[in-house]
Amino acid sequence: MKKFLLPLTFSVAALWGMALQLKAADGLAGMIDMDYSGKADTLTTSFIRQFLNQSKGTFWAVPSNQNNRESETTYIYWQQAHAMDALIYSYQRIKDAKPQTAAVYKRYMNSWYNNHANNWYHDNNDPTGFLNEYTDDMCWISLTLMHMSEALEDDKYANTARKLFDDYIEPRGWEDDDHFWGLPWKSNDMGRNACTNAPGSLLASKLYLKYGEEKYKERAIDMYKYLANEMKNKLNNDGRVEDPPLTYTQGTFAEACRVLYHITNESAYIQMAHKVANYMCTSTRCTNQGLLRHEGTSMDQSIFKAVAIPYLVNLALDPSAGLSYRRTFIRFLQKNAKALWEHLDLTTYPAIYCPYYWGETINKSEVPSMGAMTSGVSLMENVARMAIHLTKEAEEAGIHQTSFDRKKNEQIYSLDGRLINQQSPLRKGLYIKDNKKVMVK
Repeated sequence: MKKFLLPLTFSVAALWGMALQLKAADGLAGMIDMDYSGKADTLTTSFIRQFLNQSKGTFWAVPSNQNNRESETTYIYWQQAHAMDALIYSYQRIKDAKPQTAAVYKRYMNSWYNNHANNWYHDNNDPTGFLNEYTDDMCWISLTLMHMSEALEDDKYANTARKLFDDYIEPRGWEDDDHFWGLPWKSNDMGRNACTNAPGSLLASKLYLKYGEEKYKERAIDMYKYLANEMKNKLNNDGRVEDPPLTYTQGTFAEACRVLYHITNESAYIQMAHKVANYMCTSTRCTNQGLLRHEGTSMDQSIFKAVAIPYLVNLALDPSAGLSYRRTFIRFLQKNAKALWEHLDLTTYPAIYCPYYWGETINKSEVPSMGAMTSGVSLMENVARMAIHLTKEAEEAGIHQTSFDRKKNEQIYSLDGRLINQQSPLRKGLYIKDNKKVMVK
């Protein structure tokens, strides 16, 4: 009789665990209050129309109608990574339903790659074209190359990221007297910081998952240890990754920790991911009235939120993350997305611009920023990704049906920005039957 006790116990435990997972999936799907796909279509279309250099696949710092767009864009490099990332997320969302549009996006990605993401730093001995004196710039670019490779199922981009890490990023690292290894910010400045080692750790983990070489895993852990030690000894271990706490570093380190958890199965990593992501969503140093705060008007500052949002969505979607944290992140993300949408001036379509702070409408006297626009597009694309994933997961399991009426809740606009009849044959968002009138070729 005893021979059957262990298998029976395991089966009951397994079934109980599965039941809890299904219940969680149902509860999380029930939190999604609308379909964000049309809103994501709207913003991404405007983003392309106003900020993308369609021949080069790179992004202007200011709208395409500005006379100074070329000079303003000269030194815009690391920001290109996050602008392209937003477009990649859109590609992944629409590639099956809108293959023609996806093909256009794929061409933009390849042009971006061929034009080296607008890299202003040139070295004739660099075969990749992506070498830069700023180590963090190369880390961000490499992460986007890895994302591009995943989306297009083309190893060319990942192989380039690998070469960048092996030949130019990793060799700059050094170990301090306390035996913590990390990357310096610049080639001629050995000072280390979070904005380099957080993406550095994440990149190393992604290279390990792609190529299986232990050296990448070791470096990912090295950079984690360096940052965790800094947080413990210099920042009271309260969830700040740096001071002042900035969204892009909080989100990137959370993702680095999340991925390391899945590589090692060590709970310390997911616990750290919870801590730093929750700090970003709840601390008044990162938020203003429950929304991510205005972090500044420079191109660097205004794009910070675009970096953080996709990684926060990844944590919200991860079954390994704590359920209470996932609920917090889902509520927070939707609150931000709804605030942004409510404060957009849709009457100016296709020239829709995102503000620096999503609780306000953009100041029309200011020249719109690619950084702020990228942050808004990243928010809407990734909240749409979250909504699709959670509702689809629960519906496929047969445990949930979406409680909202997609057609009723989705605002539909004509090309001049007017709200039109809900029964109109026009498609949701700003896409209409003839996409050629809206989409750029």
